[in-house]
Amino acid sequence: MQIQSAADNTNTGTSLKGYGYPVRASLIAALGGFLFGFETAVISGAERTIQELWSLSSGWLGFTVAASLIGTVVGSLIAGVPAKKYGRKPVLSFIAILYLLSSIGCAFTPVWSLFIIFRFIGGIAVGASSVVGPMYISEIAPAKIRGRLAGSFQVNIVLGILIAFLMNYLLSGIGEDSWRWMLGIMIVPSALFAILLRTIPESPRWLVLNNREQ
Repeated sequence: MQIQSAADNTNTGTSLKGYGYPVRASLIAALGGFLFGFETAVISGAERTIQELWSLSSGWLGFTVAASLIGTVVGSLIAGVPAKKYGRKPVLSFIAILYLLSSIGCAFTPVWSLFIIFRFIGGIAVGASSVVGPMYISEIAPAKIRGRLAGSFQVNIVLGILIAFLMNYLLSGIGEDSWRWMLGIMIVPSALFAILLRTIPESPRWLVLNNREQ
């Protein structure tokens, strides 16, 4: 089976019409950007409750919040290696699992140290998705609309931040466990991301570079 990149499409129009398959795959990959933004912002609504629950000093609260940022640095540094070796799609799927694991763990753990670990795992997912998501989109998007599709990842980051703040506002008055709902609501888009990734193809560029067929 001959592998042909969607980027080789010779359609001279600039409309998204006629590019349904690569557009759909790109937008699914861009959901990683939504989770990026949501994960980064949602903790803001839980900080005070977390500090009181585990009797944290300001310094330890800062470390708890920063655990995700530390994971982000790690994830961004290491994501390129498995993406090159195993493919973009498997790594994106693994990232979705990390997002899901982080959201479940942060929402339900009663232990502060485990909460930090799950925050760190979520940060790894954020950092890795910031590398592999745009990489996949740029490789599968047709040249005529590549810029717009690549930009969808950044747009989704902002959208994720907005939705996180909105959820924090809506859930803030439901009781003492409202912070768990704030963090746990991310289970839904994480699971959706994992499911939808099963429907997209591998990057044509990766297949060609590795002499693979799909």
